[in-house]
Amino acid sequence: MMNTFRRHKLHEVAPKPKNTLQFNEQTAPEALQAIIDNLSAILRDARSEQREVVYLCIGSDRYIGDSLGPLTGSLIVENAKIERVYGTLEEPIHAFNLKPALKDIQKTYHHPLIICVDASLGAKEQVGDVLFVDAPLMPGKALERMLPETGDYHFQGIVNYLDPLPTSQFLNDTRLHTVMKLSRLIAHVITESEQQASQ
Repeated sequence: MMNTFRRHKLHEVAPKPKNTLQFNEQTAPEALQAIIDNLSAILRDARSEQREVVYLCIGSDRYIGDSLGPLTGSLIVENAKIERVYGTLEEPIHAFNLKPALKDIQKTYHHPLIICVDASLGAKEQVGDVLFVDAPLMPGKALERMLPETGDYHFQGIVNYLDPLPTSQFLNDTRLHTVMKLSRLIAHVITESEQQASQ
């Protein structure tokens, strides 16, 4: 059964945490609409509290598997015409500039509510799934990088599965088709939620 949540308070996937919605391109339309309804409610609540919603799409186009974030960011900007997006193919946000980006968000936006997007590794049967999690993101966990806990909510697109080979190799061996499919799906959910929240 799908749980819903509205609380405001490259990443290796642990056991699925509470308050997580999971979906993929085979998800039934009514179930996908429930996720869109949930996110649009979060957006409305944030705006009623005078919070500005910012999308932080983390990753680098230097690795195919790590390009989910900037691909999604570019799609959001193009499809939804949203300007509150950090992390695109043109200007990616990654381990080396994440901290300055977070400082800029806090400086630029009033009491921002940050929704992150990042690539993840998981079990083989999870590849192609998206998790929408009511919790901050721990970016760089799969690559054993110490990066700050980030955001209020986050999307994880599971682009490949865990394996004894080095994680960086798997990010490079990931299929572009998988990443594009996940990016389009996440961007669709965000675009529809933004439009619905504005009505």
